[in-house]
Amino acid sequence: MTDKKTKNASGSTTGAGAPAPSDRNSLSVGADGPILLHDVHFLEQMAHFNREKVPERQPHAKGAGAFGVFEATADVSGYTKAALFQPGAKTEMLARFSTVAGEMGSPDTWRDVRGFSLKFYTDEGNYDLVGNNTPVFFVRDPMKFPHFIRSQKRLPDSGLRDNHMQWDFWTNNPETAHQVTYLMGERGLPRSWRQMNGYGSHTYLWINAAGAKFWVKYHFHTEQGMAFFSNAEAAAMAGSDADFHRRDLFEAIARGEFPRWKLSVQVMPYAEAGKYRFNPFDLTKVWPHKDYPLIPVGSMTLNRNPENFFAQIEQAAFSPGNTVPGIGLSPDKMLLGRAFAYADAQRNRIGTNFHQLPVNQPKVPVNSYLFDGQMAYHHSGNAPVHATNSGGRSWADQTGPVADGWEVDGAMVRSAYTLRAEDDDFGQAGTLVRKVFNDAQRDALVDQVAGSLLGGVRSPVLERAFEYWKNIDAAIGKRIEDKVRAGSAAAPAEGMGEG
Repeated sequence: MTDKKTKNASGSTTGAGAPAPSDRNSLSVGADGPILLHDVHFLEQMAHFNREKVPERQPHAKGAGAFGVFEATADVSGYTKAALFQPGAKTEMLARFSTVAGEMGSPDTWRDVRGFSLKFYTDEGNYDLVGNNTPVFFVRDPMKFPHFIRSQKRLPDSGLRDNHMQWDFWTNNPETAHQVTYLMGERGLPRSWRQMNGYGSHTYLWINAAGAKFWVKYHFHTEQGMAFFSNAEAAAMAGSDADFHRRDLFEAIARGEFPRWKLSVQVMPYAEAGKYRFNPFDLTKVWPHKDYPLIPVGSMTLNRNPENFFAQIEQAAFSPGNTVPGIGLSPDKMLLGRAFAYADAQRNRIGTNFHQLPVNQPKVPVNSYLFDGQMAYHHSGNAPVHATNSGGRSWADQTGPVADGWEVDGAMVRSAYTLRAEDDDFGQAGTLVRKVFNDAQRDALVDQVAGSLLGGVRSPVLERAFEYWKNIDAAIGKRIEDKVRAGSAAAPAEGMGEG
């Protein structure tokens, strides 16, 4: 596929051979505005990435889930008009938990971020909240997402996962520091899905009945208490029961031990986003709770196992683009990229009409102008297939400002986010290490990172990794370097590889 005679040897190209404009920044309206549909290079990269593997999911291939109910127990109607969050509302739902990097047959207990995907079957349509067990992510621009996932997958020659490749990506992209610190800490090895928190991670828009807007972040806190495996326990479990997390969830529900999570949100007044000291739409950042305290919303209970895993879990299709009245997206570039990518990946993975499968069908009537395609079995008979029409079939025709929109002003640019007063890549990761982790957790972090770096990470990536951790915290970085230099860290199998 590589033409050594190419005239574009100094940079990458599009699939058609033209010089690629950027492999790091998507096209947006101003540095902080939304990404644009006519960013052909991004769409080509993302659409191709969605089709690299068939039929399992690209990331989050290994997972399982269950059905349940969400109950709104507090009054947040002042912030959103969404029906599922009105006091006393009960909504059927589906949850799917997963690992990110592992394939279908990989062990549940490898060190990895865990997916936390929720589908709410509301009386206004399906609402999907697609998050993880950490409140942040590795990258802030979707152009980098395919590259990040490939760095966690397998080498092209040996077909093996590779610590060097992972650290090469991380150290070349310091925005990963916050998430990597979470990953190398306890949350990289949850004892069970029932004993981990879940987060929407992105910033979303809420709109109340009066039209007032607010920015929100979702936090699902487990009522079972958080618990974690050690490296040794996780490795032993991977060898004795590769499906441990799937089994644990299924058997707990079968016993009547229904896991529960409390939902709280952080709410930022709409106007404050423009002047907050961190970029509130940067997926690598959190909002400190002292600035925006948690506000209770309700609880999620999983109380019903699937009857057919393939039909109800493997064919479940989630997309953060599925919103309902009272909930909107934000200028978060990763969120906007995922709103396209997830639905497009499902079209490739399970077909053009994936939304017609029973597990993905909304509980409300559908009047969609999506027609034909593979496996179309819900249809509108002989009703008009075009809008507008004279056949009595309704269509949508809203004009003017949209309820879930936001202001944006700027030229079209390829640019990183505008830096704010306290925006940097290492600050919040350092705060996590110094103020959230205790001494035992810091010791475990040093052992974990040093063990991972001993797993085949070579110069110059190794030296960049030392500097990466010193930028997070000078003392921790030096301890990691000393441990690696002395060769006394844990075995490489306990690192990020296949141990």
